[in-house]
Amino acid sequence: MEMSDTDINRPDFFAAISMKNLFVFLLLLSCGQLAAQPAENLGMRLERYAYPFPVRFMNTVVQQQPVEIAYMDVQPAKPNGRTVLLFHGKNFPSAYWKGTIDALTNEGYRVIAPDALGFGKSSKPVIQYSFSLLSSIARELLDTLGVSRTAVLGHSMGGMLASRFALSYPDRVSALILEDALGLEDWRAKGVPYRRLDEWYADEKNNTYESMVNYHKTNYYPEWKEEYAEWINVQYAMAKSGDQQQYAMVSALTYDMIFNQPVVYEFKNIKVPTLVLAGSQDKTKLARNAPEEVASKLGNYRELAWQTARTIPGAKQVTYENVGHVPHLEIPDRFYQTITGFLADKK
Repeated sequence: MEMSDTDINRPDFFAAISMKNLFVFLLLLSCGQLAAQPAENLGMRLERYAYPFPVRFMNTVVQQQPVEIAYMDVQPAKPNGRTVLLFHGKNFPSAYWKGTIDALTNEGYRVIAPDALGFGKSSKPVIQYSFSLLSSIARELLDTLGVSRTAVLGHSMGGMLASRFALSYPDRVSALILEDALGLEDWRAKGVPYRRLDEWYADEKNNTYESMVNYHKTNYYPEWKEEYAEWINVQYAMAKSGDQQQYAMVSALTYDMIFNQPVVYEFKNIKVPTLVLAGSQDKTKLARNAPEEVASKLGNYRELAWQTARTIPGAKQVTYENVGHVPHLEIPDRFYQTITGFLADKK
């Protein structure tokens, strides 16, 4: 069923510059010519960045390496006995789910929001990454927390992980929500050339604050809001930590995972109630080295979401008009209403 629908925050900042430089700074700021870069190195694991809820860690072993999985486990004031598991996107930590967590806990849901291995406050080992691996870690986390069954919501890359989790452990999933999920099309099969890991690594190592700003601004529609800059600052601060080469390699490895492990061919095998959400203006794709005639035909999420919902048995689909890649940040109230209504219907 389709429906349409920084440095300037430091207290000693101004005291540290001359009056002349202060005048120049204010002039540039008023003209919008000064990038508000992160005020400090937050650490490769965001050690110096506060999440909106307490963060705990699960210890496990992956490919003979001890690792830690960071997660928030937020309990509602009035529990309804149900749980929602949130999977974040490639360029975001789980902290960006704050509003969603508030909306769900207000409805009585317990919410578990992990940072996937390689992201946020979790360990970032240089290993072979796969959505099957990340799914198995999520299952281990649920086992550790004593959660036998949960609804799953995944955004962007997290939608690929949520799909793989539902395919791998259908008995653990009560409902599935895909928010502008990647993996709805096979970019390589549609003509995007393969990229070696070294190419992804070079891109990530050479990222600048300005290049991250330009990329993030493509996520949102119709306009950029300054509140979105927090997620650029967090990503940049991680990337430019003292372990820049390791961070760049882990980011390259996860890009390689996304490009080479689409879930589009297996949607017909998903057996849980599913809601597919898409912003009508979302054009996200991995096609950096693709010819224009190929790239221009990719990332049509209005069509991709509709096709996906037709393929998943019994799935419902909602398109948000004039919205980009991150509905839960762009139109939070409408997004919360959609997901809580869907989950209530699946009680």
